[in-house]
Amino acid sequence: MRIVSLLPSATEIVYALGLGDQLVGVTHECDWPAEAASKRVVSHTNLPSGADPAEIDRLVSASMSDGDPTYSLDRDAVRDLQPDLVITQDLCAVCAVPAGDVRAALDVLGCGADVVSLDPSSLDDVLDGIVRVAQITGTEQRATALVDGLRRRLAAVSAAVSGLEQPRTFALEWGDPPFNGGHWVPEMIDKAGGEPVLGRWGTPSVRVTWDEIADARPEVVVFMPCGYDLPAAVAEAQTFLNRPELAGAGAVFAVHANAFFSRPGPRLVDGVEILASALHPDAVAAAPAGALARLR
Repeated sequence: MRIVSLLPSATEIVYALGLGDQLVGVTHECDWPAEAASKRVVSHTNLPSGADPAEIDRLVSASMSDGDPTYSLDRDAVRDLQPDLVITQDLCAVCAVPAGDVRAALDVLGCGADVVSLDPSSLDDVLDGIVRVAQITGTEQRATALVDGLRRRLAAVSAAVSGLEQPRTFALEWGDPPFNGGHWVPEMIDKAGGEPVLGRWGTPSVRVTWDEIADARPEVVVFMPCGYDLPAAVAEAQTFLNRPELAGAGAVFAVHANAFFSRPGPRLVDGVEILASALHPDAVAAAPAGALARLR
């Protein structure tokens, strides 16, 4: 089977299922595992490199209003690769080429590939997506072992933080303008032993104001900007770290969002463990190097 992944999280799933040798095309953002960089890139962002967060937000908002895609598909590459399976999503128009656009492009190219859209809003949805890809690719046995292991790790975190005080925790997914962490992020906070504020399980991220953040009275703020690694998040956090609206927060952290929070793949379970280590350092093992930094 020849597989094209239009999602970094799907690329991670493909490798976790032992299908890396069948993966022939990826996005320019697929950087995990490292072997993904050797695959042909078939989709690119239309956003300019080097834009600051406010400019990115403005361009994305304008793109969505006009119906213009923020990602483009390299049709020549897809024609050359002749995939049997294309994995994409419809969850977020900012994150990848939507499934409908992919199907239309394949029709034009005369390619009969199956298109699978993974659109999770919870951790269970993410795990179900792994199983779904496994069913299509004949790797059900490997998926069962993988998902069972991920569920055991989630259960271990829940047991470790059970009965402990739950600090009011705000996930800041974007800094300028501020957005809350949505979809699976509030659930991750809950499972890590925190009380999520300004976010509910399974609901999208939305723009919030700094006054709303102050009114929510978070005890912990976790900065997890979509598309950022840890050094970039730490650098960006300096632009708002001393805002008076955050004065009541006892702790402010930055995390490697790309690896452990933004992408709905197996490493979200690592993200729960990382959050638990920040919220309950006496009950949970420390986060691995490069995953978490305490800023205040």
